Amino acid sequence: MGFFLETLFGGLMAGMLYALVAIGFVLIFKASGVFNFAQGAMVLFAALTMARFAEWIPRWTGLDNMLLVNLLAAGVAAAAMVVVAWLVERLVLRHLVNQEGITLLMATLGISYFLDGAGQLLFGSSTYKIDVGMPKDPMIVLENTFQGGLLLSKEDLYAAAMAALLVVLLSLFFQKTKTGRALRAVADDHQAAQSIGIPLARIWVIVWSVGGLVALVAGIIWGSKLGVQYSISLVALKAFPVVILGGLTSVPGAILGGLIIGVGEKLSEIYLGPMVGGGIENWFAYVLALAFLLVRPQGLFGDKIIDRV
Repeated sequence: MGFFLETLFGGLMAGMLYALVAIGFVLIFKASGVFNFAQGAMVLFAALTMARFAEWIPRWTGLDNMLLVNLLAAGVAAAAMVVVAWLVERLVLRHLVNQEGITLLMATLGISYFLDGAGQLLFGSSTYKIDVGMPKDPMIVLENTFQGGLLLSKEDLYAAAMAALLVVLLSLFFQKTKTGRALRAVADDHQAAQSIGIPLARIWVIVWSVGGLVALVAGIIWGSKLGVQYSISLVALKAFPVVILGGLTSVPGAILGGLIIGVGEKLSEIYLGPMVGGGIENWFAYVLALAFLLVRPQGLFGDKIIDRV
């Protein structure tokens, strides 16, 4: 039972991080109708900016307080993602208003390749580290309940807490602020929102900026765990099944979808992997997403769309 709970906990922690990337997809799709294939590249670019400026700031300023250095580096990375959002709206989105969905999709693919190339040009292609002080040592809990106790990762706990806090802040932002309500209005109907004076261009900049900040948090967490390398952009591939499972328009769906996939792939790898030779963790999410596309294509919480012709 103890081993099962350890596996379950590990799956929940991985699922929370998948959900964090998936939330970026959902936010941008809700407000602009664009399925953003560049979200993985945004995670990588944000993490690279954070990692490299965390190296450069002490060299340039002589600061040796790592907390202050990390805060400054995170601030620079956040500002960089806002600039990226502004450039995306100014150079891409405003020229593609009312275009076909496939046109916007191809545009995000172009943005993805551009960010990958820009990141390599500006910051190099080596592996970098992000150290924000999250403890790496495991801890043992419930020793009196289970023999030997449960071995948990402190780093996973901190990462999950950061992800949960971000989700709460995003929920408050969308529900309680004037800008959040404007974003939801744009998500429901672009033309109606424009007709009552909501500036579409500004809303797109805001939502891509929020998507960039979400990508930054995801990049910090994944960079702390795995190091900042170009394979980190592949983490976004796991977010595709998450949004398919939860629904393209639902933040709660992204969270639940991430948890289901995280737990499912860990449990299947442990308990079904020996029967089929292993490797289930690599393809479980995509098979589950395919099954959902066949029986419920809108996902668990997505809106069912009916086109009448």
